[in-house]
Amino acid sequence: MHWITGCAGAAAISGLTLLAVPVLAFAAYSLLFGLRGLGLDLTDETYLYTPDGTSANLAVFSHMVLGALIMVLAPLQLIASLRARFPAAHRVLGRVVVTASIVTALGGLGYIALRGSLAGPLMDAGFALYGVLVLVAAIQAWRHARAGAYARHRAWALRLLVLVMGSLIYRLHYALWYLLTDGLGSTAQLDGPFDQVQYVAFYLPYLLALELWLRRSAPAPHAAR
Repeated sequence: MHWITGCAGAAAISGLTLLAVPVLAFAAYSLLFGLRGLGLDLTDETYLYTPDGTSANLAVFSHMVLGALIMVLAPLQLIASLRARFPAAHRVLGRVVVTASIVTALGGLGYIALRGSLAGPLMDAGFALYGVLVLVAAIQAWRHARAGAYARHRAWALRLLVLVMGSLIYRLHYALWYLLTDGLGSTAQLDGPFDQVQYVAFYLPYLLALELWLRRSAPAPHAAR
């Protein structure tokens, strides 16, 4: 039995290590790109940059910088041993994650309102819903923590983590799709059939899977009593 437990623990650590590689790589890219966008004219590099659009640029590139921060810090908040050993640090980092998530969500929503997405209204709607869900999850995680409702806090923290990873998942979907199909149904303007599915596919299916898991793992009413 101890051998089985040890193998399961080793497998979990290996899985987390493998997950950390793309997370850290993407977070570093997002951080550096966001900082460059805040300080340089990137007109020739990306459609996200708006010439003479200070507000739009501040919104989208601060969104990238803070998003990178959240992507690194949020998973650490879910490690039980760290929470138990450093509860004060958990609370401080929790406030940082929540604040950064709120500002990140507002930055993305602000950019959509000021300039709109590359592909138009459908993409605007999909990404705006994503931003609203990040905002709601961050506020709810904070609210339930403050109220001492730790089971609900944990559920909302998990929802926030899934949403935070959405930026990476979005790009992984494209990487896998192009590897398998050479970009079938995708266009440079991001308005092809595959692109349109992607407007919500990088977060809604994963949230649904999480909701199903939360309901299956919830204690029965008589057990809670």
